[in-house]
Amino acid sequence: MTTTAARAHAPVPAAVDTELSRAATDQILRRLGVVIGVGAMIVMTLELPAVLIQPLNRSVWPEVHLVAAYLLFAPLAIVSARGAVTAIRRVAGAAAICYLVATVTTPLVYSVVTIGSFASWPYRGLVLGVMAGGLAWSGRVAAGFAAVLAVATSASNAAVVPDSSAWALFGDITRALGVAALFLWCVVYARTAAERVDREAVRQRSRAATVAATAAREREGARFAALIHDAVLSTLLEASREQEPSQVLRKQAARTLEQLEQARSAPELDHLDAAAAVEFVRAAVREVDPELPVQASRRGADLCLPLEAAQVLGAALSEAVRNSVRHAGVAGRQVRREVAITIATGGIRVVLTDDGAGFDPARVPADRMGIAGSILGRMRTLAGGAAFVESAPGAGTAVTLVWGSHG
Repeated sequence: MTTTAARAHAPVPAAVDTELSRAATDQILRRLGVVIGVGAMIVMTLELPAVLIQPLNRSVWPEVHLVAAYLLFAPLAIVSARGAVTAIRRVAGAAAICYLVATVTTPLVYSVVTIGSFASWPYRGLVLGVMAGGLAWSGRVAAGFAAVLAVATSASNAAVVPDSSAWALFGDITRALGVAALFLWCVVYARTAAERVDREAVRQRSRAATVAATAAREREGARFAALIHDAVLSTLLEASREQEPSQVLRKQAARTLEQLEQARSAPELDHLDAAAAVEFVRAAVREVDPELPVQASRRGADLCLPLEAAQVLGAALSEAVRNSVRHAGVAGRQVRREVAITIATGGIRVVLTDDGAGFDPARVPADRMGIAGSILGRMRTLAGGAAFVESAPGAGTAVTLVWGSHG
């Protein structure tokens, strides 16, 4: 198996695969973190006036209590927007624990509340702590935390609100559990949906990799079959015609062995610029006919031709030149041949023309590998590639090979 085919089977590096497989999950974590963090800052700002007007004492403890509860929600918004994804859950978990601690300590701060209409702000902001827990932990752990927080906020609220009763506490707990369950479900559902999208994306990439590997094997088989026809069978045919081995035959056999070795250990894919592509095409022509003139012109920006595309293009051109040398001869005169290379922005066109015998393309047998397989078939399997053969009896032949990056 050549390097090209081997790369089709090569696994994606673990770090890259992990990053790709969590794209939707990371995105939803960031968005939820920003929403929860910014929402907490808004709630804290709205709760501050109610805290400041409480006449229970003249210290700063109520204000400190409020700010401490929401202290980590601001970093949560910042980390979610700009920081590493791995830090979002840690900050969210710390924010949720901080809110729970503030809830538990509420009766210590408001132990002498006398305003009957007062309801503790931890109870009103319960959903922020629940959502932070849903962002930080798994569904089961977050559900347990939400239940604890709902009961704690209800109990602390009953402790600081005058004239509270067991029945009122039961109602508070019921409402708190219902609200906590609703908001926790929203967060967990969003995370689960994102994880499902990521899993499906992984499966789709796996299917695509399998299809690509199959296509690579098919292209490799077609390339090797064309090489057998162009080089090996041609060499054997010439050898069968020669009475004694000639210098030309020896060179052709050596070149065939070299091509087989190159097919066995093809170089890594790279790209050729315009100058390198012209030299590559000229080398492909010289392999068959060193005297054949090659003209090149350039229009627009530089070229970025993948080496795999260059190899296919060169192989198809070599076969076209070989066909012209073998079949375009006209008795009594020398056939003129020329190769013209045109490089434009994002593509290359190579045209081989001769003024030889020509032929009727419609009457070429379907099993003629030289045109159907080694030229047209080769270029058809190349992404962005195309080939055209124009000829008529007595009017010469023109073979056009085209590759475009937007193909």
